[in-house]
Amino acid sequence: MAEDAGYDQLCERLAQQNIQVSVVEAALRQQRIETPSWGYANSGTRFKTFAWPGAAATTGQKIDDAAMVHRMTGIAPSVAIHIPWDRPADGDYAAMRAYAESQGLRLGAVNPNVFQDEIYRLGSLGSPNALAREQALADLIECCEIMSRVGSDTLSLWFADGTNYAGQDSLRARKQRFGEGLSAVYRHLPAQARMLIEYKFFEPAFYSTDLPDWGTVYAMCLQLGPQAQVLVDLGHHAPGVNIEQIVAFLLDEGRLGGFHFNNRKYADDDLIVGSVNPYELFLIYHELATAALGSQAPASTTARAVAYMIDQSHTIEGKIAPMIYSVLNCQEAYAKALVVPHVQLAEAQAEGDVLGAHRLLTDAFRTDVRPLLARIRQQLGVPTDPLAAYQRSGYEQRIAAERGVRPSSGGFQ
Repeated sequence: MAEDAGYDQLCERLAQQNIQVSVVEAALRQQRIETPSWGYANSGTRFKTFAWPGAAATTGQKIDDAAMVHRMTGIAPSVAIHIPWDRPADGDYAAMRAYAESQGLRLGAVNPNVFQDEIYRLGSLGSPNALAREQALADLIECCEIMSRVGSDTLSLWFADGTNYAGQDSLRARKQRFGEGLSAVYRHLPAQARMLIEYKFFEPAFYSTDLPDWGTVYAMCLQLGPQAQVLVDLGHHAPGVNIEQIVAFLLDEGRLGGFHFNNRKYADDDLIVGSVNPYELFLIYHELATAALGSQAPASTTARAVAYMIDQSHTIEGKIAPMIYSVLNCQEAYAKALVVPHVQLAEAQAEGDVLGAHRLLTDAFRTDVRPLLARIRQQLGVPTDPLAAYQRSGYEQRIAAERGVRPSSGGFQ
């Protein structure tokens, strides 16, 4: 009853601000967050991987866990795969796709791994070793072919390439090698597919990173063509960087392709999104919602096509429960962004009302949207409290008993 009262009060407030509740609810019902297959397996820090009872050891188990997250939240209908970690032993990607669909999921972004093999010690596409570059190109082109087999329209690229010491390699030569390699991969993209390129300002390379920031990747994308866009990982920035400003710029340029959601305190911590800085997450979603609900191209069309994905390392808190919590944090941040009174905010901005504009935004951030989200979950046919429902489901105890503790993972079975 209190939930209904809270919903009614919120609707009354939104009506006073000329915000259409039906528009807000429609946007929330259409929200989609992709979860990563590797997030359900045992993953860890640079020092130790703590095996979790029941953590997925095969891609089939990862799909099962991702399906549970979707059943609890209603807004996580796809799972990203990582190659070679999710490569079937028999090469039967059709069976993998069919199994995902039988669980109510689709296979999402294909994420190549060109940093794990010994040959990539000095890099992949940026390596001075021609054999390493050839191997990386072959691995990336294979993933373009896998996309067609699994029905994916997104190639998600992250590179560990860089140098550790001044003079180790020519910085201009590495840039040129990357340009050539990415161009070759771009030519193999399936029709209507996108290449999302991620950046990272340091780690594992410590002197120079070949794709260190959004500007470098943006420049690369301009050279490649319209199917290439920038992927923003929230943990891949120096402290204090204004990520929402980067988002706004890339939206306006039509080059924002997607997100890897997580949170950081110091470096690339890969913590639960919204756990350290929920206001930042809200501000990012505000830029996205403002563009998506507007009509100014290319920002509006770009915002509506953004690919949202979780990319976190759950080391001590379990696997599935923190994934559900991550999805819910994204849902809550989006809901708060949708209840910003954009007309009033634009008027305050135009009038130079600094404090008034700021208060409108922060008031929306402080809004209790839980009654609204409960109503949306009822409409989607999922539990109003997904995390509590999962904890009551017995799924965690069942998979722990069935799967036991496995130190590693990989391969579809």
